[in-house]
Amino acid sequence: MVALRAIRLRHPELGDAVDLQIQLIELYRRVQGRVALPLLDFNLGALATQPPGSALLKFDDIRVEPTDLRLLLRQMGDLLHRHGAIDEIAHQRIQTIGRDRDVVDTVRRWYDAPSARHAAAASGVAATASAVTDVAEVDEALGQVLSLVLRPWLTRSAEVLQSRSELATWVHSDCPLCGAEPDLAFITPAAERHLVCGRCALRWNFPALTCPYCHNSDRTRITSFATPDGDYRVYACDECHRYLKALDGRRARRPLMPLVDAIATLPLDAAAMQRGYR
Repeated sequence: MVALRAIRLRHPELGDAVDLQIQLIELYRRVQGRVALPLLDFNLGALATQPPGSALLKFDDIRVEPTDLRLLLRQMGDLLHRHGAIDEIAHQRIQTIGRDRDVVDTVRRWYDAPSARHAAAASGVAATASAVTDVAEVDEALGQVLSLVLRPWLTRSAEVLQSRSELATWVHSDCPLCGAEPDLAFITPAAERHLVCGRCALRWNFPALTCPYCHNSDRTRITSFATPDGDYRVYACDECHRYLKALDGRRARRPLMPLVDAIATLPLDAAAMQRGYR
């Protein structure tokens, strides 16, 4: 919270985004104390042969509490609607899903669908007024809302895997735990780059100058630029025209905080998009 308020002081133009993030964190805190450890003993030996884009963590291992899930989904819909992130139709759809006694099955079908793997990159929520009865009706944008709602359970699961040495055997760019794409990166003091999952916040090592989206490793086709203070960098690929933001631990005076850094780097998003990256 302190870091977010500091961002508001330095960047008044980000005030609305900061307020939204603070309230989002408060929603998470209400359920985090009741989030149980995942059921499974991870088969970490499978990491060496697990294909990219697949999820080590299965939905039934997450131990989602239906009452908390319904409440958090409705509260998330209210929060995003108040801040103009979703329209009234989307808001009503989320409320309908949040009251459905089969909401856990709906979220399970979304989580297990291959299209859910990259939901972290979506923005906004496009929806119809009808309730979701099939995973095909859970569009990419609504999937972003479900990613936000599942975050307390997914990050708890990521904590279990994060400290295990077997994670070093993972060499792919998709998250080994939940299969999603990276949303941020962290550059260690030793100049290694750790990708950060946009859905569960797991971190894993990946080559510093290889695009995590198209795997281009031609350094002449990777553009990099930094903020004036050097705390953040952008790695942009001139092959697929996508970019990844990173906190530079060689310069920054604090550890990575994904919920904070997502807001602090909004000016970098604008700069990257102005250069034609997405």
